[in-house]
Amino acid sequence: MKNLLRIPIVRVGLAGVAVFVVTFGLDSLRNLDSSAPDFSCGAASAEEVLIRIESGEAGSSIGASLASAGVIKSSEAYFRLAVADARAAKVAPGTHRVQKNLCAADSLEQLLDSKRIVGLINISEGMWVNEVLPQLYRSGFKVQEVKSALTTLAKPKGFDQLEGLLFPAQYSFASTTSADVALASMVSRAEKEMRIAGFFSSETGYTPAQLLVIASLIQAEGGEKDFTKVSQVVRNRLRKGMPLQFDSTVHYVMQSRGNIFLSTKSTMLSSSYNTYRKFGLPPGPINNPGASAMRAAVTPQEGDWLYFITVAPGDTRFTADIAQFNAWKYEYKKNLRTGKFRSQK
Repeated sequence: MKNLLRIPIVRVGLAGVAVFVVTFGLDSLRNLDSSAPDFSCGAASAEEVLIRIESGEAGSSIGASLASAGVIKSSEAYFRLAVADARAAKVAPGTHRVQKNLCAADSLEQLLDSKRIVGLINISEGMWVNEVLPQLYRSGFKVQEVKSALTTLAKPKGFDQLEGLLFPAQYSFASTTSADVALASMVSRAEKEMRIAGFFSSETGYTPAQLLVIASLIQAEGGEKDFTKVSQVVRNRLRKGMPLQFDSTVHYVMQSRGNIFLSTKSTMLSSSYNTYRKFGLPPGPINNPGASAMRAAVTPQEGDWLYFITVAPGDTRFTADIAQFNAWKYEYKKNLRTGKFRSQK
């Protein structure tokens, strides 16, 4: 059972709480010059400049900013490309670091490169809150401002912990955005995704808060293709009154990221999150799960499985037979000794 942070990221662009969309004015479209001056592609200057793009800013305005800063030769060249290339609508708001003397096509590629966004906050699926907060600080939010926002942050009804409520995505906020607004937008997105997944239906048999805990366990324990099976294992064990015995809950207590092996001594750790010693669900989520894990928490795959183990990278097996599980466990330990999991750490 694993505790790896390697699930693909859900990408969004946010400024404050608004989703960014590039717009193009009809007047600009009518005046579009099909032979606009453009720099040669692949001949960029080593010099870089910062370009600020606001939420909802028009493509013609972006082109003008690029031209004024010497990034492109003419605003019309960028605008002509942006009208023809649907990806231009996906340029995120924020401050972008781009080279000068770019052709319009290269300028769009750099604007679409999330690594060039200054102050980008990148929350991967499965991240802990204490891994997210340093990103807020690096993006320009003051430590005291963030701490203050955490004490007043409103959570959805029935949720009393922040862990699990910072939805995994890429965020870029305007420089005037306060920490409480930034955090609230992440929580709001998490609540929206929980509603889409069906957390608030009366037919699930669990409270929304319990489903978020289950989603976090699924996120930590399985690859996406196995999410619905892990979800069923959780249910089967709870119904039988068995302890979950998930390594990921102990890793969470120990704040140990990326470990495959869990020692017997670690399973004896005194904590309400230690599912080797405590029965039932842990008292709260153990990470911030993504949309796929949320959906799997509500819609498990039918099966009688009680045990599962990742025998080798990409090879997770499920069974209701303890003897079969122990045989696979022996195979897992052999693969661990021979280094098959080394690349997974």
